[in-house]
Amino acid sequence: MSVALRSQVPSGPLETKWARHRSEIRLVAPANKRKYHVIVVGSGLAGASAAASLADLGYDVSCFCFQDSPRRAHSIAAQGGINAAKNYQNDGDSVFRLFYDTIKGGDFRSREANVYRLAEVSASIIDQCVAQGVPFAREYGGLLANRSFGGVQVSRTFYARGQTGQQLLLGAYQALARQIGRGAVKMYARHEMLDLVVIEGRARGIIARDLVTGKINAHAADAVVLATGGYSNIFYLSTNAKGCNVTAIWRAHKRGAAFANPCFTQIHPTCIPPTGEHQSKLTLMSESLRNDGRIWVPGRAGDERRPEEIPEAERDYYLERLYPSFGNLAPRDIASRRAKEVCDQGRGVGPGGSGVYLDFRDAIGRLGRHVVGERYGNLFEMYERITGENPYTVPMRIYPAPHYTMGGLWVDYNLMSTVAGLYVIGEANFSDHGANRLGASALMQGLADGYFIVPYTLGEHLALVKPGGADTSHAAFRQSEREVTERITKLMAVNGRRSVDTFHRELGRVMWDKCGMSRNAQGLREALERVRCLREEFWNDVYVGGGNEDLNQALERAGRVADFFEFAEEMCHDALQREESCGCHFREEYQTAEGEAKRDDDRFAYVAAWEFSGVGNPPVLHREPLAFEAVHPSVRSYK
Repeated sequence: MSVALRSQVPSGPLETKWARHRSEIRLVAPANKRKYHVIVVGSGLAGASAAASLADLGYDVSCFCFQDSPRRAHSIAAQGGINAAKNYQNDGDSVFRLFYDTIKGGDFRSREANVYRLAEVSASIIDQCVAQGVPFAREYGGLLANRSFGGVQVSRTFYARGQTGQQLLLGAYQALARQIGRGAVKMYARHEMLDLVVIEGRARGIIARDLVTGKINAHAADAVVLATGGYSNIFYLSTNAKGCNVTAIWRAHKRGAAFANPCFTQIHPTCIPPTGEHQSKLTLMSESLRNDGRIWVPGRAGDERRPEEIPEAERDYYLERLYPSFGNLAPRDIASRRAKEVCDQGRGVGPGGSGVYLDFRDAIGRLGRHVVGERYGNLFEMYERITGENPYTVPMRIYPAPHYTMGGLWVDYNLMSTVAGLYVIGEANFSDHGANRLGASALMQGLADGYFIVPYTLGEHLALVKPGGADTSHAAFRQSEREVTERITKLMAVNGRRSVDTFHRELGRVMWDKCGMSRNAQGLREALERVRCLREEFWNDVYVGGGNEDLNQALERAGRVADFFEFAEEMCHDALQREESCGCHFREEYQTAEGEAKRDDDRFAYVAAWEFSGVGNPPVLHREPLAFEAVHPSVRSYK
């Protein structure tokens, strides 16, 4: 198996690449589209929008999700908003500015053409969602409202209070439900993809387990689209839903799809701090809160006074002090590292000193409690329910936590992986965000990929292949089914003494300590050794109760954690070989005198795409050089 990286970026000026590519792309005739069967795995914003759009074009679509309804996809948890270059505020925004903010925010580690296309189609997303009835916030006169997010100096974020993801997902879901009602989409809820079937170098289907009956089923297709989200749950404690996992893209990786930049994992600066070992996940507090909330800590270490007892002169608004041009809206990677820094200095607040204050006193005094409540009321309510503290009267306590993954399966300009016929969209690919994602850009990418990109580019591949070239009777399907069944049987047969969660928690602690907010060579080598030992212990001592022929959530978790163990090694290899700091990848050996990330463009201006070489074996590195025509990589400054 050999991986070839061909980006397929069209020639010509950056501003015309996508329009020209669309006009020249191969087409499938309308009468022929219904002959092609497309599998979409995942029903979040990217998956639901792709399945609905492809079905609307006339393709025969099957959509799979492991939740009991597509509406329960993790996209529903997104809070703050979605970016688009509409310039409704007349504050100087443009497609180019959104493109530049995104590529600079990613520390110049993303493919220029893909990022420009994302900015270009962003405005169409808002039009699409408004037409669907998504209830975006509006100004008094009825125009759509905007607010700012981190790393930018314009207001381009559209929002629906603090539940933007939920409202956007309902819009995508209703489009999907319409196609299900028409019979154009067959929905497989409570089904988990456990393998990709590749025949003669092409993706021809998947193996899925019915999570209710335990039955293993093969599903053939002419193309497969993965929209399965990110892998932040490798850290055990994260803002992701407990079901989020790496399994689908990892199994595709083992079948030949290159994995790009796996160590690029985003730590979100505004999350509710953990309160003890009993926790199984963390809760996000939207970045939108940093529009009006001010972040501070006591000026001296060990100050245990209540926040209202600390006078203004003895408070350190450290983001405003260090980054006056952006203040509290500094990008996520920078804000997270600075929060860790002040806590490490002994100036953290709350239990264990693992927190900083997010204070709305000044905003309430300036705008009034009613206005602040209109903007953030549901977030304030959620915070109070979890902590028992009223953020209208007491500052919130926040601390960074794993949230998003910029790494994912490598894709070309058409969003096709290194396996022909396998497309990867949304957070599951590496495409747009480089080494750090700007706030409110995840929803933008998911809907851009699903509504406006893959419905075009999928035809480029299907136009070259005959429909129905393989069915589930093919030997490759039988072989994949056997391998999936044998793996499940092996997990059930261990019958050890430790639960899946104890292994997952220990793996998460290793990855957070050694490959989390900051990394160094010694720690990464230690992590590799410890992960290998833990993986061996897992397969010798894990206990999975119940059976494999009915609903068994312990078995589901065991399979996902087993994949996390294999994937963790690749994450550490990636972080170890990238001897620079960029975005969220902060190698302690490579930083400026001021503690900022220090890139090495001469050696590492490339996408690291890894080829699987067997469990326990070092993966093989392939490089896609990053060329910049419209922008010049510079020192990323937010001061």
